[in-house]
Amino acid sequence: MNLLGEPFVWRALAAGLGVAVVAAPLGCFVVWRRMAYFGDTLSHAALLGVALGVVLDVEPMLGVMVAALTTGVLLVGLQRFGEFAIDTVLGILAHSTLALGVVVLSFVESVRVDLFSYLFGDILAVTGGDIGWILAGGALVLGMLVFLWRPLLAVTVHTDLAQVEGVSVTAVRLAFVLLLAIVVAVAMRIVGILLITSLLVIPPATARRFARNPAQMALLAALAAAIAVSAGLGASLGWDTPAGPSMVVASAVLFLLTVTLARPRS
Repeated sequence: MNLLGEPFVWRALAAGLGVAVVAAPLGCFVVWRRMAYFGDTLSHAALLGVALGVVLDVEPMLGVMVAALTTGVLLVGLQRFGEFAIDTVLGILAHSTLALGVVVLSFVESVRVDLFSYLFGDILAVTGGDIGWILAGGALVLGMLVFLWRPLLAVTVHTDLAQVEGVSVTAVRLAFVLLLAIVVAVAMRIVGILLITSLLVIPPATARRFARNPAQMALLAALAAAIAVSAGLGASLGWDTPAGPSMVVASAVLFLLTVTLARPRS
């Protein structure tokens, strides 16, 4: 049966590509700053956001953004004290928010929540409204990323030097957390809470081998993410596999191919 003529397929492709071209460039900063575990922390906090959305009867994406942003602000605040190692703080926040989300959902008896779709995504069920959220959130993130590119890059390369040059390090960090929170919220329907970090990390890691400067790496990461989304969706339709995890597997395969077959840049 040919599914290419079905509207849900094209909606899924549009949603996947919309998230990919936004998450991958932002993920370059996650890779450069060695913050992959931070992405996991925000994705775990997303489940708490879903629980808050259900309890308060609001759009789950809004709950996810609030929970992820609050977690990021807590992290930035705790970093300033320097009493605990960053991996310790991330571990505390990640597991606490995930557990709290599950506990909150357990008290909601009158509403059935499809946790599987939130954990692993359900891209084939996206609606026109979901695509609207993705496009709006993606446009906002890309616009802010372009505006913050130079100060964010300066903070990433050398925090103290950036501060001497007049960059507000705390404001830039908070803005970065906000961008990640938006991406986590819009990507939730695509690959799910547990796999969001893969979109932020694997495509930039794939592009890093070929890029000669930060801007080039961001563009190549977006291209790698778009290829992975398209290949994963095609594999899902052809072999009847879960779409979100299939995209992650496609991204991982692309990374392995570049590592094993391509020569590193000189």
